[in-house]
Amino acid sequence: MTAVTATTDATEPGGARVPPAIGRAQALVRPALEEAVARLSTGLRLPVEYHLGWCDPNGAPTGAPGGKFVRATLALLSAEAAGAPAEVGLPGAVAVELLHNFSLLHDDVIDHDVERRHRPTVWAVYGVGTAVIAGDALLALSHQTLLELPGPGPRAASRALAFATSALIAGEAEDMASETRTDITPDECTAIALGKTAVLLACASSIGVPLAEGDPRLAETLGDFGLNVGLAFQAVDDVLGIWGDPQVTGKPAGSDLRDRKKTLPIVAAMHAGGSASEELQELLELEALDEAQVARAASLVEACGGRDRAESEARRFLEAALEALTSAEVPGPVDAELRAVARFVVDRDA
Repeated sequence: MTAVTATTDATEPGGARVPPAIGRAQALVRPALEEAVARLSTGLRLPVEYHLGWCDPNGAPTGAPGGKFVRATLALLSAEAAGAPAEVGLPGAVAVELLHNFSLLHDDVIDHDVERRHRPTVWAVYGVGTAVIAGDALLALSHQTLLELPGPGPRAASRALAFATSALIAGEAEDMASETRTDITPDECTAIALGKTAVLLACASSIGVPLAEGDPRLAETLGDFGLNVGLAFQAVDDVLGIWGDPQVTGKPAGSDLRDRKKTLPIVAAMHAGGSASEELQELLELEALDEAQVARAASLVEACGGRDRAESEARRFLEAALEALTSAEVPGPVDAELRAVARFVVDRDA
């Protein structure tokens, strides 16, 4: 796999252009990810493979690609940024994908989400206990993927993954605590996003550098790039959680409002002041919202500037990410691929 830019991009169901690097990463990482998952016990392998989209609940293959592989793509590109072949970054790509899916399995349980990627979630099919243990298995496997490799490079990559793991868990804990708070601010939303989303993307964007025995300063710069990509990613996620097309996102329209999540657009709207903000707060204090009330709440968030705030933040963090790359000595084709992935994160529909 090389960093040469393809002349055509694939297209997502929602219409977003998928960078060629993501397609190449899927082709390279999927077999390695399958090999890693095959190490799990039989009882855990089925729910994990189902979660990844590879099979139906009974284990029959589906032929589905199994996710966007954004984090894996960044990991491979980070190795190329250090002058190594993409394959050098493959253990890092597998590790960050495993860690990411650990978090998704647990998130679905915590949020009581019954659907992901247009299919029932693992806990809804196999039970809460199975989903939790399957997530635990992926967490352990993500670290084994790097720790079992010899040399200083994998050890440095493993330390970076361990830091990202701790930050992700802390961010999730802060996110859970925010659900019962009425005084959370937009800046606190960004701080939570830093831990639960951005740090893992920062890890993914830099983990290939130590594996390639590259300059630590390059890893730091690529980490800054990934951190801002992650913050942009979460801001877009927050918009899609209210206004995303259910046919594309795989989740009901207005799901974040229905679940009373304290996302950036909602919190910004609640702090806007005025009658629309007050009406929104009154709606969100109800025990349950029907479809009409969810739609009304979404319109109030937009009227109060919540959507504009989140979309503006996504663009601001994207520009910060692209600016970080200007100070990195990255080969031109790799630089172009990294920028394309960053823009895809902001332009995506799911």
